[in-house]
Amino acid sequence: MTISNSANVPSPDPGLSELRVRIDAVDERILGLLNERARHAAAVGELKRELQPGAPFYAPAREREVLSRLASLNPGPFPSEALRPVFQEIMGACLSLERPLRVSFLGPEGTFTHQAVKHQFGLSVHALPQVSIPAIFQAVERGQADCGVVPVENATEGVVDSTLDTFLESPLLITAEILLPVEQALLLRHDLELAQVQRVYSHPQALGQCQRWLARHLPNVAQVSAPSTAEAARLAHEDAEGAAVASELAAKLFDLRVAVECIQDLSGNATRFLVLGRTPTAPTGRDRTSLVATVKDGPGALLHLLEPLAKRGLNLSRIQSRPTRRKAWEHAFFLDVEGHEQDEVIAAALAELREVTASVKLLGSYPQAQEVQR
Repeated sequence: MTISNSANVPSPDPGLSELRVRIDAVDERILGLLNERARHAAAVGELKRELQPGAPFYAPAREREVLSRLASLNPGPFPSEALRPVFQEIMGACLSLERPLRVSFLGPEGTFTHQAVKHQFGLSVHALPQVSIPAIFQAVERGQADCGVVPVENATEGVVDSTLDTFLESPLLITAEILLPVEQALLLRHDLELAQVQRVYSHPQALGQCQRWLARHLPNVAQVSAPSTAEAARLAHEDAEGAAVASELAAKLFDLRVAVECIQDLSGNATRFLVLGRTPTAPTGRDRTSLVATVKDGPGALLHLLEPLAKRGLNLSRIQSRPTRRKAWEHAFFLDVEGHEQDEVIAAALAELREVTASVKLLGSYPQAQEVQR
């Protein structure tokens, strides 16, 4: 005769209360595992301080390795697209046990750069708002921040010139990139209706991203430039007839209501941000290398710049020209190439570039950002 242990056999048709009990038990096991992971992470931090004094807190290559491995192991039904934000938050919280990661960004709180910081590092990060893009660089250079986050280009409005210009003189490296969906909303005071709006505040780039919507729905309303979308939200909060084009996060910070969601003209609009640091990033197998080169004046200068990349079959994902401001008509070319500086083919291309250009400055090799998730 076989005796079964009925206490260990799940009910074939559990009721709602029993399912909730099971979920509670799973949550308790998850909590226990989170604390176990935190203890291991704290031990890793102690070992790194002992064996690698001065080693960087933030390791994008290790982060990419963890997230990629978990995505490949996920059998479902937990959605794979939710793995990244969940484990990003777990890793950020564990990292804060060593000490909170200090990240400088273009303030104030509530800007899209602030959202990019939270997206990349989680809620445990110590975010340090700065008044300008050069100030973000300076905070990292002076050791006041472990890393910085700067916007570099938008899908509809193009590159951020200040970021490129600051790279010309800064010793910092790019250690990671972030792609963040740009979803602009129209924010109003709780006592204001759309028909009563007389002014709409926002950063000029945000206003440009919503021109068609504004022309259709608020054609006679004055558009007022603000230093940031977050500052626009603050101004709208203080103006009895003012609205703001900003993020939903800004609405929460400044006690405004989201009157209309997603008013940007391009539904797939996104902004690319760069993470600044002082230490090179190890290869991950899916990387990007950024560099800036100045060319020798003369016929075929641009061809000489591109040929070392083209003949090796390297994919050039971006090229942007900027005046160096050192010499009249001297231009620097910013290039993004797929691959890592340690890859043999990239190293060979860089060596040849140094021979055929006036100067080459490597800005960093770093993991390519994951596709924008909405």
